[in-house]
Amino acid sequence: MSAKAISEHTGKEFLSKYICTSAAVQNRFRYARATAETDWARLTQEHPWLLTEKLVVKPDQLIKRRGKLGLVGIDLDLPGVQEWLKSRLMSETTVGRAKGVLKNFLIEPFVAHKQEEEFYVCIYATREGDHVLFHHEGGVEVGDVDAKAQRLMVAIDDKLSEDQVTRQLLTHVPIERKGILASFIVGLFNLYEDLCFTYLEINPLVVTQDGVYILDMAAKIDATADYICKAKWGDVEFPPPFGREAYPEEAYIADLDAKSGASLKLTLLNPRGRIWTMVAGGGASVVYSDTICDLGGVDELANYGEYSGAPSEQQTYDYAKTILSLMTREKHPEGKVLIIGGSIANFTNVAATFKGIVRAIKDYQGPLKEHEVTIFVRRGGPNYQEGLRVMGEVGKTTGIPIHVFGTETHMTAIVGMALGHKPIPNQPPVDAHTANFLLNSSNNVMTPATTRTASFSEARPSNDITSAKKCKAGLSAAKATTLFSKHTKAVVWGMQTRAVQGMLDFDYVCSRDEPSVAAMVYPFTGDHKQKFYWGHKEILLPVYKNMADAMKKHPEVDVLISFASLRSAFDSTMETMQYPQIHTIAIIAEGIPEAQTRKIIKKADEKGVTIIGPATVGGIKPGCFKIGNTGGMLDNILASKLYRPGSVAYVSRSGGMSNELNNIISRTTDGAYEGVAIGGDRYPGSTFMDHVLRYQDTAGVKMIVVLGEIGGTEEYKICQGIKEGRITKPVVCWCIGTCATMFASEVQFGHAGACANQASETAVAKNQALSDAGAYVPKSFDELGNVIRTVYDELVASGAIVPALEVPPPTVPMDYSWARELGLIRKPASFMTSICDERGQELIYAGMPITEVFKEEMGLGGVLGLLWFQRRLPRYACQFIEMCLMVTADHGPAVSGAHNTIVCARAGKDLISSLTSGLLTIGDRFGGALDAAAKQFSKSFDSGMLPMEFVNKMKKDGKLIMGIGHRIKSINNPDMRVQILKDFVKQHFPSTHLLDYALDVEKITTSKKPNLILNVDGLIGVAFVDLLRTCGGFTRDEADEFVEIGALNGIFVLGRSMGFIGHYLDQKRLKQGLYRHPWDDISYVLPEHMSM
Repeated sequence: MSAKAISEHTGKEFLSKYICTSAAVQNRFRYARATAETDWARLTQEHPWLLTEKLVVKPDQLIKRRGKLGLVGIDLDLPGVQEWLKSRLMSETTVGRAKGVLKNFLIEPFVAHKQEEEFYVCIYATREGDHVLFHHEGGVEVGDVDAKAQRLMVAIDDKLSEDQVTRQLLTHVPIERKGILASFIVGLFNLYEDLCFTYLEINPLVVTQDGVYILDMAAKIDATADYICKAKWGDVEFPPPFGREAYPEEAYIADLDAKSGASLKLTLLNPRGRIWTMVAGGGASVVYSDTICDLGGVDELANYGEYSGAPSEQQTYDYAKTILSLMTREKHPEGKVLIIGGSIANFTNVAATFKGIVRAIKDYQGPLKEHEVTIFVRRGGPNYQEGLRVMGEVGKTTGIPIHVFGTETHMTAIVGMALGHKPIPNQPPVDAHTANFLLNSSNNVMTPATTRTASFSEARPSNDITSAKKCKAGLSAAKATTLFSKHTKAVVWGMQTRAVQGMLDFDYVCSRDEPSVAAMVYPFTGDHKQKFYWGHKEILLPVYKNMADAMKKHPEVDVLISFASLRSAFDSTMETMQYPQIHTIAIIAEGIPEAQTRKIIKKADEKGVTIIGPATVGGIKPGCFKIGNTGGMLDNILASKLYRPGSVAYVSRSGGMSNELNNIISRTTDGAYEGVAIGGDRYPGSTFMDHVLRYQDTAGVKMIVVLGEIGGTEEYKICQGIKEGRITKPVVCWCIGTCATMFASEVQFGHAGACANQASETAVAKNQALSDAGAYVPKSFDELGNVIRTVYDELVASGAIVPALEVPPPTVPMDYSWARELGLIRKPASFMTSICDERGQELIYAGMPITEVFKEEMGLGGVLGLLWFQRRLPRYACQFIEMCLMVTADHGPAVSGAHNTIVCARAGKDLISSLTSGLLTIGDRFGGALDAAAKQFSKSFDSGMLPMEFVNKMKKDGKLIMGIGHRIKSINNPDMRVQILKDFVKQHFPSTHLLDYALDVEKITTSKKPNLILNVDGLIGVAFVDLLRTCGGFTRDEADEFVEIGALNGIFVLGRSMGFIGHYLDQKRLKQGLYRHPWDDISYVLPEHMSM
């Protein structure tokens, strides 16, 4: 959501820190918080004025009219405040219908003043601008300020001046106070804008001869502007409405939501309730809550929440386990029900999210059965059949009663089943599988001839584009009546290849002549071509680095589909509106600050551009054009008959619910003519009325469906349009959110705009007004389909609609990746791996999650054991590996590998090239003796050969003993690296048979020559064989195989890489120039000169 209430303490802190005014604000920073945990000695130390001044104390928990409720203590000293709090702090009280505990109090200096010194000021945001209300009489008895107050509207991008305030607001204020008040109100308005407030009320504002005092304050800020205002806001706490506790589980889900690109919401209403919901989609979550309340379940409804925006399997698992944990804490005598519902998804992979839920159900199967939980599931969308299958399977395997339904069942039918109002069908009808729609059953791979392109009852126009009319500067331009046709061309902002391919598949199945996407814009790569499918063929679409190039090279484009992030959507949209060829922009991003959205709307009105969104999936015009992911995948497009136009146009706020409307309309009428989801924000770029009037003026539209929502007043414009005769076509309308009036405390639903700020904004009031105006309004969402069918049948009976014969659409080949997802095909893998899996939520090393690796403190040796040997090695083995890496890390710059690395580095080569040149020297002569030593010693040991026999045989064969000998070190000058490793091995290894054998060989060789010692390579090689054979983790064959395939040389390569990198960095740091070998270090041995 966007507009969130903040505590009075937070609001006053913002004001004290950042207001800029010449008026003297006297009580800045003079407020203190008191709770049950307050240390009064420390509080008085931090706020010494508590001991010297008279005080006011009041709860700070979003409670309105505290004075009238007797919740304000006035003119008290500190002991008086403490005494006043004794009977109130942590006590339960009722405010309206909400019952809650008083926990947080605010203490401030008492300001003695006269009644005539009290004023009222309020600033709040609307679509057109910000309204400033002022009344010269403030305080508890201010009454109906909307009727009394002077008001001034500051348009978007306009500034407020003291002169305006004085002339329009302060007409009833004594002249000596006008200057102070004008300066303060302008400063307050600037603060309101700078800190992204959406509502700011001070009542009373006291003005005395000493200056200005802010007594009581209420405020909301635009939470989506956090990334803009974070430096000034800091970490803001948003308190829950009074009467609803702030639960740690809500904070946990809010944290998940903040870290995710998906949307995850949870509000606990009654933790002891028996009806729990886990609903996908902001709009759908409201509809399910409505239906539960309509069927009498309001007192048992435990939670409100939603998950949407394609959360991952892990995120869905975390969300589901939180709900299952909450619902299995207290038993209910009637058992409990869990409703896992949702509309038809546009782009969320239902199977992936359901797999997360299934994991949670398996984890909680014991408590779920103990608490007698019955689960009801209804869902549609991409891969929903597989999702329903796994959900049904987990019910069978766990014994938990799980009833599963798909798109063939009305969205909210499962609520009636769960609450016992409807029978549960034994075998619900099942829609065709995705594959039945998409696999081509004919041999024809050509695009068929154009099928029906107009509505059933519409004559085909020669050109159905109605352009935006030009207008004079400063005036709003007329917007297009027809936004999309079969010839519409769009630019897509963002590298959204899946969405673009979905659009092209839709174009193909609609028998369009050309793709609807002309180009893509993506600033983070250079200009290039991106490959897509057009039916069976592969095509290339251009991708541009900037919008200017795309506009210049594609003058036919008139639509922008913006997948820009919430941070960049404003700039990219404002830039695009500079190009007069663009008449429609769809903004997909959710969470754009309201101040930016309103500026976009203002600019769009001036330019005659229709904005769809923000926070939308887009819209669709069957047979012509679809925006991004709208309509879901091809199976849903074909099932909902979106490949050809029908006679019904709809407009909705919710993207998921728009897809549900596609389904409902296709089952009850001849299908949709056009549908738009305007978005869930408080200020959508275009309104319900904008689209309803377009539909009214479009000949092919015979009836209109509107899915309204709690919050805002846009639906009243439809009422007015019907009454005035501007809208004459039948309008079926239902506003979701009727449950809100049944809750004791305010609930913010999934959409930012879904919150009623006054009685007229409730869904109940709007549904009644629409019905009174003459719209067709069902009794509930459950009956929406029936009402649509009734109105449609009447239009058919009257001849207004003439149903046409169905023409089958062309088939579209299924993408390989999706066919594999559905389990329709199989293909041998090009690679196999058994050591690492990065596909899930967490990286896994040989079956061990990376978090466990760190939790167990396995270290580098432990990781190497997992990745090289697929084993969790004993601690001593991990330590030995790490010691080997340490002692082999470097041996000075003179050895061949280091020398090569240095020469390369000095030749100006990069790190990788220099490192590689050093590594390429590793072999039997340098560093590669680990494997050879291990093989030679183990072979002779295993064959029963005595050490002396081994030495003699090697001499007779003319072979060197690998791992024996050193240029510098000798029996008299031992290599300390060998000594360190040998001591560790002797102390920690269970057995050292091969090492002992090698040491016996060393005694023989050093007796002949002192430097023929067991060197580092040899010791590591033989000790590693002992480790593999005796640690208990390997069979003898496995141990021998690791030696045979070169695992031991890997130790030297890995260790020495550290040294080579060190030499490279050293040469770069020392800025050494190109190396040239000196002549005096080269013997030139040339053949003698031979003359003829």
